[in-house]
Amino acid sequence: MIGNDIVDLALARKESNWKRNRFLDKIFTAKEQLLIADTENPEIMVWNLWSRKEAAYKIYNRETGIRGYFPLQLECVYENEISGSVSIKGNTYFTKTTISDAFIHTIAVVKKEKFDTIRKLNSNETISKSDGIPFIIDEQTKITKPVSISHHGRFWEGITLID
Repeated sequence: MIGNDIVDLALARKESNWKRNRFLDKIFTAKEQLLIADTENPEIMVWNLWSRKEAAYKIYNRETGIRGYFPLQLECVYENEISGSVSIKGNTYFTKTTISDAFIHTIAVVKKEKFDTIRKLNSNETISKSDGIPFIIDEQTKITKPVSISHHGRFWEGITLID
């Protein structure tokens, strides 16, 4: 299973006031709020942690069928600005994050070795959905493969597994 999330930093700055009263309390655990408070660039940390939670949630939703808004149940373990994991109800998902001046993009997987099997999709590839969950059909093997799609502002990312 895979998940991914992308944050357009310009749009996030425009639409989300993460500094407003109680915003962080609704989304981040006490440990995560300490990470935000103790970093040189709290805004980047906010969206880094948020994208990790969103990417992991996409896997959790596929595995359990549970949909909802419960960001405090997803807790990030922050190794560094690129690597970490997210846990929810006994499930752990591993994350890799890319940070640029324009966006933050996170990919989540159930096993670390799956990072080596990620393939980025082109936005023109045929993506189907079943019960709102995206997939593609491999042209050669005709096997259904999971897809994770994320879009925010100017950015779109779609990923699948090559194995």
